[in-house]
Formats: sequence, structure tokens, C-alpha cells
Amino acid sequence: MPPIATPLVSATLFTIMFALGLGLPGDRFDLLRHRPALLRRVLLGSCVLVPLVALLLLRLPIAAQWSVPARFAIALMAVCPSAPLTLRKAGKAHGSRQLAAHLQVAAALTAIVSIPLMAELFTAVFGVRGWEISPGQVALQVGKVQILPLACGLLLRRWRPDWAGRWEGFFDRLANLLLLLLILAVLLKALPLLLPFAAANLPAIGGMALMVLASLAIGWLTAGGDPVERTTVCLVTSLRNPGLALLFATTHAPAMAGLKLAILLYLLITVILQIPLLLWRQQVAAPV
Repeated sequence: MPPIATPLVSATLFTIMFALGLGLPGDRFDLLRHRPALLRRVLLGSCVLVPLVALLLLRLPIAAQWSVPARFAIALMAVCPSAPLTLRKAGKAHGSRQLAAHLQVAAALTAIVSIPLMAELFTAVFGVRGWEISPGQVALQVGKVQILPLACGLLLRRWRPDWAGRWEGFFDRLANLLLLLLILAVLLKALPLLLPFAAANLPAIGGMALMVLASLAIGWLTAGGDPVERTTVCLVTSLRNPGLALLFATTHAPAMAGLKLAILLYLLITVILQIPLLLWRQQVAAPV
């Protein structure tokens, strides 16, 4: 990732979550009280079932043919739920931004416990050393880039609703601009390396695609019958947190060549495989 991308990532994610907080009704941010069954199902699917599917996939004989960076990328992305960009995709896919925010915050808080536990399970099963991921590491990252800016936006909306109404559109446009700049910065640096890496890891791409499809299926099955909620939950379970995955890759495997490229490749495959779902939802919601 280019040097300029590191502060740009932080600024983009902070602005996205802050803008979301400005636009959400703070007095209704209580999914645990109103929809506890849905919350439990989604957290089970996103924080437990998706990692377990990855564990089973990586235990298959075919996975032994994949490169080490690709296998580590699948494991890291599987154990890291709650991607901040889920909220924006939910809005574009005619899902519920508010439900996505509820589920994302709940998944982010659950991840403080689930990621270390799943990391311990993966390292024990595969005999890997040097991946002692602590709850403190996860809490610091999640709190800094997700919970803090979202809470700031929500507090401002409650304290100064008129100000929040006037500036919500500005921060939303600013978030879009920063996101575009971030995508361009990453593509300019990573694309020339990503294409040869993908060509050399075609079998592993199939494994990543299977993981994404399995994550979408888990979201579909754990959601209720409402199409808006089903779309939202599918996005929540399938779009993993590349920021956390890249942080752990940098901390625990800085010398593993290709690991960060494999994480970006997994993210790209996720975005591509979500396109049919987004198009379908747009077609269904268009007459409404």
C-alpha cells in the first residue's frame, strides 16, 4: 500500500462513519432490545460460522495446493467481520443503512472476543506460531476507526440536530471523495502487482470465491424473510474487514511476500461477487 494511503485510509473510514452517525436517529440505536433473535443469528453467522467454513475449506486436500499467502488471507478475512464500507453498500443496494449500522457495531464489539478466539483455533489446528492476537489490539483498531467516529456523529445529531441536518450532506460527499481518492491510490500502486499475483494463484481464487459465496449464503439464511433485511445481512456477513486483516498481516507476518496482495484480491473478489445481488435488489426496488 502506498505511503499516502495509510493516512488516507484512516481519514476515509473516520469520515464515512462520522457521516453515518450524523444521518442516523440516535434514539433508535438499540437492536438488542427490539430484534434480539435477528442480532444473535447474524452475529453467529458473521463471527462464528464464516470463520468455521474457512477452517473447513482450508483443511480440504485441495487447499494444500494454494500458496501460503492465499491461505493466510482467507483465514484473516474470515475471522475479521464488520467492514465499515458495508454501510454505504447497504444504501446503494436498497438495504437498510440503519440495520447495517446496528449489525456492524454489534459485530465490531463481538469481534473483540471472537477474533482472538478464532485466531487461537486456527493457529492450534494448523500449528502456526507467532499469531497471538489480543482483544486489546482488536478493540483499539475497531474503536479508533469505527466506534469513535460513529459515536461522535450520533452525539452531534442528538445535541445539535439542526447543525447535523445542514452538514450531513457535506460530510457524505466528502466521504465519497475520500473513498474515490483512496481507491485510485491503492489501484495505482497495487494493480500492476495484483494482476500477476492473481494469475499465479488461480486455484486459490476459486477458494476465495467459494468463501464469499458461502458468506453470502450464511447471510441469506440467517436473515428473516424481509428482502431489505436479507440484502443487508448478506452484505454484513460477506464483506469482511480488510483493514483489520491488513493490520494483523503487518504485525504478525511482515516478511510474508504477497499476503497483503492476497487480502486485496479477496476484497476484490467479494466486490465482484456481490454485484449480482446489488443489481437484483436495484431491479426489485426500482418500481417502488
